[in-house]
Order: sequence, then structure tokens, then C-alpha cells
Amino acid sequence: MSARDADGAANKSRVGEPAPAFSLKDTAGKIHDLDLYRSKKAVVVVFSGNGCPLLQQYLPRLTELAAEYAKHGVQFLAINSNRQDSLQEIAAHAKENSLTFPVLKDDRNVVADQFGARRTPEAFVIDQQGVIRYRGRIDDQFGVGYQRPAIGRRDLATAIAEVLAGKPVSTPETEAAGCLIGRVTQPRDQGVTYANQVARIIQNRCQTCHRPGQVGPFTLLNYSDASGWGPMSKEVVQEKRMPPWHADPQHGKFTNDRSLTSNELATLVAWVDSGMPEGNASDLPPPRQFSEEWALGKPDHVLQMSEEFTVPASGRDMYRYFRLPTGLEENRWVRAVEIRPGNRRVVHHVIAMVRDANTEQRQSRPLGALLAPVMGTGNSTSAMGWLAAMAPGNEVMVYPPATAKLLPAGCNIVFQMHYHPSGVEEKDRTSIGLYYSDEPSLELMRTYGIANPLFAIPPGAKNYEIKGLVTTPADVKLWSLMPHMHLRGHDIQYRAVYPDGNSEMLLAVPRWDFNWQTTYRLTEPKSLPKGTRVEVIAHYDNSADNPNNPTPNESVRWGEPTHMEMMIGFVDYTLDR
Repeated sequence: MSARDADGAANKSRVGEPAPAFSLKDTAGKIHDLDLYRSKKAVVVVFSGNGCPLLQQYLPRLTELAAEYAKHGVQFLAINSNRQDSLQEIAAHAKENSLTFPVLKDDRNVVADQFGARRTPEAFVIDQQGVIRYRGRIDDQFGVGYQRPAIGRRDLATAIAEVLAGKPVSTPETEAAGCLIGRVTQPRDQGVTYANQVARIIQNRCQTCHRPGQVGPFTLLNYSDASGWGPMSKEVVQEKRMPPWHADPQHGKFTNDRSLTSNELATLVAWVDSGMPEGNASDLPPPRQFSEEWALGKPDHVLQMSEEFTVPASGRDMYRYFRLPTGLEENRWVRAVEIRPGNRRVVHHVIAMVRDANTEQRQSRPLGALLAPVMGTGNSTSAMGWLAAMAPGNEVMVYPPATAKLLPAGCNIVFQMHYHPSGVEEKDRTSIGLYYSDEPSLELMRTYGIANPLFAIPPGAKNYEIKGLVTTPADVKLWSLMPHMHLRGHDIQYRAVYPDGNSEMLLAVPRWDFNWQTTYRLTEPKSLPKGTRVEVIAHYDNSADNPNNPTPNESVRWGEPTHMEMMIGFVDYTLDR
């Protein structure tokens, strides 16, 4: 079935129709025939797939539901229809996640086509007469790009309970979000192939994260990977969810731009639309080589969290803070930093801050405490503050030539860790590598947070504006920009208003995504003469239409916890001497 045919099948409701008969092998080779479960009061079929982030979030909940309703005569079955997932890989995934219900392999997505299933996870509830009574999502807590603080609608559990009670299902159909099933396709046009064009794009744009041991939830190292995830890749690149880059291309040029070019995007879409032909192996580029060691060689100084932190299997994303004493007996200039997550499966991003030796390890106000009333021009207090940030694909920060950060003697480094559960309990112990410089006459790289903490976003406000600004106290060079908001952030921009009255947009992020704390590094430093006003303008959605909003009926003020809000436009700058 083609992707277009699959869309049509998915749009046809199966609720009220007899469930298609199937006979499939589980990971142990045992045959499961749907007819053998007629004695059960209900059967729940959940279409699954290895590597789907949304499915991973729901696996602990599915395990709980399966155990709860087994006592009431309900059988749970998972069906994996992905072309890219072998039976051995499915078995390993089931074992790793301690699944207690059978996981079946649907070769060539025959059963998925019969059910009209399109995404993972998508659930079907079949009553004792073999009729489909519900299809759709598990509940409304997790979706693409959002995590609600609590479950609002328990759609699957409610449907099961109503079927067991002999009642009509009150909401028989909901829309399932998640990953597209990797269907078998018939390649057609051989113009664009994996070997001759697509492999190079994936190497350059995707493999930094999508390889074993990295934050990407699945690998994209070969044709099998790429073709299995092809339709899903097409969807996320067209929606500009991947690669993760949120700057408007009309404003500013950045050295770490991860976005696809228009030609790369068109090539990927054309390849998927033509059935994803593999092409000739002779056209393949050499495999990309990745170092598992420190990217810049052995650091001069390595600091590590004092102990492992345990990330639970399920739940919302977590933010934790850890203090790492440097033990420095003298000031040191830092020319480069590499932050190495101990477990990339659960570490989403890390912010490293420099604090004085009296800083306690705490969860309150670490970012807010960095804010100074004016941009610094001296060397004393300017050293305390922002050091570096790590996000997937951006783990190394090399400061421009003749510039460096300053670590004062006796200071601490404080990590802000963003963890996201992987579906199984994990442990992390993140490290930071520091590369020192003994060069004379280094220019101090400073970080300043342009902020406005004096706000109260009204309940239900959809487009609430908050502005912050600073006037440069001297001629400065701007090197990078890093906006920071929380869950209600909608968009943010930086604008320079020069002393002569002219203005320039430095950065525009039209679609803020709290999950990606990106530092935008300018290709060329921007010279700002003394008296330039740098404005940061942000808009917030505090309405119920924002699925990330934990409290749409409450006024929101400044605060470090993610259920409160912040508006900071960090800038890295040096004095322009």
C-alpha cells in the first residue's frame, strides 16, 4: 500500500465493523490468531514501532493498563508493522521495556492496512463479538511537541470500561498522534535514490543525533533505516520540526544552522514520493566517521557530576541543577568547552553556568541570578554567569580566536540539566571538559541576559507581549544570541536600534519550542556602536489552546520553575577595541 493509499485507509472509519482476522508470530515465534481470543471480554490491539518517541512515552502506561484490565478478561496485543524493525529488534525492544503483553510482527504491513492503522501508537478496542468499538489515541497527555501536566481524557481506558459494561463507547474515535508506520513501498522513478543523493543529506543533517547512543530515538545509518522512516522524515521536514532549527532564514546568518536547504528538502520529498529507491551501491558516500572521544582531544580539566542521577521511566520532562566545584587556585582563561552527557538517551540539553564558591546546589533562581542591571565592561563581575550550553548536535563551544571565558579561582560550575524519560529507568552522570588558554591579551567573552521580569501574563491571553532592552555602554561585538522562555513562549526576536535611528533584525524565532534551547552563533560578529539599543520582544500564549500550558486559567509571573515564565535574551559579546 502506498502512503497515499494508507492515508485513505486511515480516513475510513473501522468503528462498528468486524475486526480483520489475523494470525501473526510474536517475538518468541508463537502464533497469535485473533479468533483464539474470542473468549476474552475484549481485545486491545496497539500498533507499535521501535524508536517512536511518543510510543516510548506511553509504554509504561500501556503496561499498567494491560495489567489492570487483565483482571477483567481483557487481552492486550501490540503489532509492529514497521518495515525497518526486524523480529530480533522487536524482541530486544520488548525485553528492554519489560513489556508483559505479546508483541507481534506484521510482515509487509498487511494487518496495518486491513485495520487502516497509520501511526504508532494507535489503539483499537475489539469487543467479545469481534467488532471494533474504539480506535485512536491512548489519552491526551502526550502529543507531538507537547506534554500536558496531567491526563485530561483517558480515551482508551474509558473505551475499555464502557465495552466491559456493555455500553456504547461515548467517544468511539479520536485522532492518534505519533510516528507514521514504515510501510513497504514499490520504488518507481530512479532519478533520486538513496545512494546518489539522499545518503549524503542524511549524513550531513541527521546522523549527528540519529546514531547509536545519541539523543535521536532511532538510527539513520543505512538504507533500511532511511526508507523505514522515510514518510515520517518527509512529514517532519516539511513541517520544519526537523532538523531542529527555529530561526527565520530572512534574518541573520549562523555558523550552526542545522536547517535543510530548499534543494535538500525538495530532494528528500521527491525521494519519498517516488517510493524511496535504493540506487546503486557504487554511488554511496563513505560512511561518516564519529569520534567517541573528546572532540577536541583530551581536555585540560574534566569535571563530572558527583553522583549518578536516576531518570524515571515515565512522566514529564525534568529540570535539575548540579554544582561542580572547579577547585581552581587561580583564574583560568577558557578557550573551548565540551559538555558530554553521561546518557544521551535522556539528556536533552545542558546549560553550564559559572557561580562563586558560596553558591548552593539548589533548584531556585540559577538563571535569574545571572542577570545584571547593565552590560559589563570590566573584568571583575563579568566572569560570573553563563559559560556554555549543550543541545543535541551542539556539544562543543569553541570561542572565537583571541577571545575566551574567564573562570575565577575557587568558582563552581552549575549544570542545569533537562532530562526526558525514555520509557525505561535510566541513569546519567554528565561531564564537562575545559580547554584552557595561556595566550596573552585575550579578550573576555561576556554573556549578558536582556530581561524583563516585571510582568503578569493574564489568564487566557493568546498573544501577550513582553519587551526587554539594553543600551550598549561601549562599542561591542555581538557573537551569539540565545533566547530563553518557558512553556507559554510563542515567538521571540532580537532587534538592534542604532544611534543614527536605523534598525536591524538580528534574530527572529517565529515558532518557539521550549524543548530546544538553541544558541544562535553569528557567522560574522555584529558590531554595535556605543548607544545601540538592543531590544528583545517576545509573545506568550497563556490560553487553553496552548497544549503545553499547565495553568491557562491563572495569571503567570516571572519564575524559575517551568510552570512559571521567563523572558531572557542572552547575548555573547566582547568589547570592540
